[in-house]
Amino acid sequence: MLSYYINHLKELESESIYVIREVAAQFERPALLFSGGKDSIVMTHLAWKAFYPARIPFPLIHIDTGHNFPETIAFRDRLVERLGANLIVGSVQESIDQGRAREEKGYNASRNALQTVTLLDTLEKHKIDAAMGGARRDEEKARAKERFFSHRDEFGQWDPKNQRAELWNLFNGRKHMGEHFRVFPISNWTEMDVWQYIHMEKIEIPEIYFTHERECIVRDNQILAHSDFLNLRDTEQPQRMTVRFRTIGDMTCTGAVESVASNLEEIIAEVATARTTERGTRADDKRSETAMEDRKRAGYF
Repeated sequence: MLSYYINHLKELESESIYVIREVAAQFERPALLFSGGKDSIVMTHLAWKAFYPARIPFPLIHIDTGHNFPETIAFRDRLVERLGANLIVGSVQESIDQGRAREEKGYNASRNALQTVTLLDTLEKHKIDAAMGGARRDEEKARAKERFFSHRDEFGQWDPKNQRAELWNLFNGRKHMGEHFRVFPISNWTEMDVWQYIHMEKIEIPEIYFTHERECIVRDNQILAHSDFLNLRDTEQPQRMTVRFRTIGDMTCTGAVESVASNLEEIIAEVATARTTERGTRADDKRSETAMEDRKRAGYF
């Protein structure tokens, strides 16, 4: 006898695929923002499932800070080749060279915030009218304010007080010339949902999500990967540590956690008992109490 039981992961999958198909139906030039992290990988997998056996009908956009983890870039290239997807890369270094962005100085310098200029320029250059991202409401309080369809004005800015109702999952994608939308199909997922879905679907992810040894420094109670991009204080000495990453971003602001989780089952067990959120490892979120919302208002992911 056939079983029609659907677990909560399949319900979330169905909702997200519905949103992705709505984007494809309502907009002329949509795109998927791809960072190489687990959330954007799940988003890409959902897009693949939404249109299979056809190819993903919109490009993947990666904003390359130049300070990415090498493992992330290598994984990105393998995934794009396997899916036959169209990849658009926006370069923060080019934005700096063109005078569109200014390199930060000092020990806490990061290119993370500079991505906003590069992202907006890339969306304008390719006339993208809907950019899908892997943000989730459980990650951070500013992201909890987002709707599935999040309107951006002609300057790419977000007004959290000016959002449209989404009753019964009816989405209004109407906009004026020059405006665009950010769309978040996995808004209702949690970090645990993402990991369980990756396990259920057997989705490949970068190896830095699993435990490994790496040269690190400890700064302000955060473990940062040692690299040529990190400006060290005189008192800071790299040390060999056994770590993994819960989230992936710019090397200069993405913190690691000490861990021995070497497979998905162990990661799921570790996340279930974690006392801090995954964004708690991101130094860029600690610059102020409203750091994420300030960046989102300006056009950040």
